[in-house]
Amino acid sequence: MTERPPQRTPNRQLAALISEAGFSNAGLARRVDQLGLEHGLDLRYDKTSVTRWLRGQQPRGTTPALIAEVFTRRLGRRLSAQDLGLDACAPVYAGLEFAATPEEAVDIVGGLWRKDSGSHAELRKIAFTPAGLVVPSRDWLIGRADERVGRGETEPGHTRVPVQGRPAVPRQRQGSERGPGQRVTSGDIAALRSVGELFRALDHAYGGGHARQALVRYLEHEAEPMLRGTYGEQAGRRLFAAAADLTRLAGWTSYDIAAHGLAQRYYVQALRLSQAAGDRAYGSYVLVTMSRQAVYLGHGREAVQLARVAQQGVGSSAPPVVQSLLYAAEARGHGVLGEVRACTASLVRAERALEASRPGDEVPHWARFFDEAQLADEFGHSYRDLQQYRAAAQHAERSLQLRAPAFARSRLFCRVVLATARLGLGELEQACQLGAEAAQAAGEMRSARAHEYVRDFERRLEPYRDAAPVRGYRDRVAALG
Repeated sequence: MTERPPQRTPNRQLAALISEAGFSNAGLARRVDQLGLEHGLDLRYDKTSVTRWLRGQQPRGTTPALIAEVFTRRLGRRLSAQDLGLDACAPVYAGLEFAATPEEAVDIVGGLWRKDSGSHAELRKIAFTPAGLVVPSRDWLIGRADERVGRGETEPGHTRVPVQGRPAVPRQRQGSERGPGQRVTSGDIAALRSVGELFRALDHAYGGGHARQALVRYLEHEAEPMLRGTYGEQAGRRLFAAAADLTRLAGWTSYDIAAHGLAQRYYVQALRLSQAAGDRAYGSYVLVTMSRQAVYLGHGREAVQLARVAQQGVGSSAPPVVQSLLYAAEARGHGVLGEVRACTASLVRAERALEASRPGDEVPHWARFFDEAQLADEFGHSYRDLQQYRAAAQHAERSLQLRAPAFARSRLFCRVVLATARLGLGELEQACQLGAEAAQAAGEMRSARAHEYVRDFERRLEPYRDAAPVRGYRDRVAALG
């Protein structure tokens, strides 16, 4: 006699959530397929698939996480696969979580560093998702600095209760390898800062792809053991601040090589580390960085929202230079959306804030790049997006005059903006000259953004492809190889 297969238990949790969300079976299947496309997956679910899930069949692979994310977006609260009566699996939003504690934040970001420093090429193919910006930015805005970040040490005048009854004895450093539990010194934290400056200079000059992997390996082998080391409260805040800065830079270099989903995850974790550091102003800078990525990817509305959250998070206490930076970021979002009045108003606020700064002002190290050259660059990009080409050209030229040669990639971007503005003004020969200079500079960089700027300019040249200056441009670029 043939054995009957085991009877499946109907999934009442999933049924209840389908009813709450107002989905039909076909509607849920369609949304799962669409979300799969965001993550590079070609799924073919239909209403029959959902019927099987309701009868107790378990979907395979990452599908439970995708289904959970569909309901999270619809219902506005975070749901896991288990909440839907489905088997647990790795969340599709892994790395986008805003951790509840500093310890959890270290676990999440440490896992990200380790995966990225290995041969996990798929990590660099993860898609950017605008929906992944909402929860972290909200949690940062309403959150407070963690009450305690120290590990294994106490500040003077405080008594620490040993964990599980065992005294906390810092491990001594042996040889050149750092291990978890070792005491973190001021020199260790200063080294993190110095390494950040080194990698930042390489990024500005040669593009994010030049030393990105070296930075990630440094985070894995040096920063993570420090975060799992022994330190007091004050040292801990400084350590988390340095780790946040390096993590944001890892995101920036990932963004520059077009690993947009990975960059997004680094930014979220940098935001959480900045909260552990108690550095509200730096958190606003991370949000501005996220806003810039959203602008680049054409998500203007999200870019504006991130910039406004950053402004609200620091209020009027930030130095004028920081205020200018935040307003300029909002302007860029409005520019992408074609919102002329809002963009112009934000640019005016940015200009006034920078004018209010004084040479003796205390400016955070991460905001010192934001000067007249950078603000002129922001004006140039914004007016280009608004198709106000004469104003765009004026500001782009000013930025190039003021910008130091060390900022080679920024100068390239600005040169393309100027070339685009000249093209918009009908000055084809000048536009092609500038474009060729930018193409030559891009060839010397490992930067997907640099190459995309050049490609964007070339797309704009298409209506003039038979003109002599354009043919000359193509010949010059072809000669570059």
